[in-house]
Amino acid sequence: MNIENSLPLYDIAVIGGGINGVGIANDAAGRGLSVFLCEKDDFASHTSSASSKLIHGGLRYLEHYEFRLVHEALAEREVLMRKAPHIVWPLRFVMPHRPHLRPAWLIRSGLFLYDYLGKRETLAASKKIHMNASSPLIPEICLGFEYSDCAVDDSRLVILNAMQAREHGAELMTRTRCVCAEVVEGVWVLSLQGAKGYFQIRAKALVNATGPWVEEFIKTQLDQPSPYKIRQVQGSHLVVKRLYEGDHAYILQNNDRRIVFTIPYLNEFTLIGTTDQLYTQHLDQVEITSSETDYLLEVVNAHFKKPITKEDIVEYFSGVRPLCDDESDQPSAITRDYTLALQMVAPNAPLLSVFGGKLTTYRMLAESAMTRLKPYFKHMAPAWTKTEPLPGGEHFKSKLTLATAIQRRVKGISPTLAARWASTYGTRVWKLLEGVAKLEDMGEYFADELYRVEVDYLIRVEWVQTVDDLLWRRTKLGYHVGSTEKRILEDYMMNRMGYTTGLIA
Repeated sequence: MNIENSLPLYDIAVIGGGINGVGIANDAAGRGLSVFLCEKDDFASHTSSASSKLIHGGLRYLEHYEFRLVHEALAEREVLMRKAPHIVWPLRFVMPHRPHLRPAWLIRSGLFLYDYLGKRETLAASKKIHMNASSPLIPEICLGFEYSDCAVDDSRLVILNAMQAREHGAELMTRTRCVCAEVVEGVWVLSLQGAKGYFQIRAKALVNATGPWVEEFIKTQLDQPSPYKIRQVQGSHLVVKRLYEGDHAYILQNNDRRIVFTIPYLNEFTLIGTTDQLYTQHLDQVEITSSETDYLLEVVNAHFKKPITKEDIVEYFSGVRPLCDDESDQPSAITRDYTLALQMVAPNAPLLSVFGGKLTTYRMLAESAMTRLKPYFKHMAPAWTKTEPLPGGEHFKSKLTLATAIQRRVKGISPTLAARWASTYGTRVWKLLEGVAKLEDMGEYFADELYRVEVDYLIRVEWVQTVDDLLWRRTKLGYHVGSTEKRILEDYMMNRMGYTTGLIA
């Protein structure tokens, strides 16, 4: 018997565990296809967890005439709020008016178009506002405009899609690298390297959703010519202590005609970003530069009364956006739209590669990918993701209602922990709390209201293998957990996974 014919055969193999990869895997699995996905690191460990944490249409894209992209992104705000109300919520943005940059009539016209393209159902319309003495902005700024978009926990959006894909039968593996892939007898054969060593699988179709590695993967692992070039653009963010009161964000216009957001973050911080600069270094070692730090501080200090310095920075992070090369002169002008490239390496052995894209439009990108692959899978079921809630969004009323129910269920639990669980896990918190009726049932206390019951859940259900997986991508507790506490947590996790790793789906 031919050895390749004895290998597991899937309809689709997806390489890449960022938002586009898991989105495609989820969509495909829900249509009845057999799906395998591998990610060389952790889910959302690169670009998909280094975003501005927004679901937005991209107001500034209107200046580049990207009307289709803006329309699609604006429509997705309402869809994603319905699908995942625990991790996607409305956010009001204030744009201070700087008359030497853009005239008021132009901004008002742009916001009118933004409202019109958005087909808003629940989000409030834009309006003109006047600043008073209580404003945190400098006195020279007395006029502004306000509009709606949404905030999101980006890394959890990835995890929820991965969980839903698994629930539809997909097999997903982290810390598993695709070493190479080739077509053998009309079927893709993938050679993979994971924690348990080297193995192979087969797939009828291959999806390259490797983000910044998309072009390199085609050339190196597949030994094929790439149909498009990408331009890697670094975006960096700063996290500082809360700059101002209120739950609204600011969108600041700079003299270079770029914009910088200041966004309320995790109740006690402000997220500042993002930058746009071409990136040519190693993709696994992306770090903020001193010039980016200076740039962001300069923009913020040009607008706010209270200046901030490098000493005020609590954390920073950087990611590389893989943008399809449209030969734009400036990084900020390169399209944020996505391009799907379908190559036939052999008859009936399609290779679909994802170039570009943005967090907001991942679901539509996945639907488009399925449309491109439809001719090869006649039994594929119709699109389904628009109305199906993501895990935790089922039967969800409000964060407050859920947090109150958690407090009634678990005697002694604090309001802050109940609120964090409601906004992190949604209604899946009841899975986490199985067998828990009081504080004493939650097991060992590690730090910042992190108990063993939550750690065990994350290892068992959400592919957690390292402290960083848990503290930065599944939760955001890394801002409050010290080095000693991390070591204790790491020791527990290593001992725990020593006998549970084989059970992790």
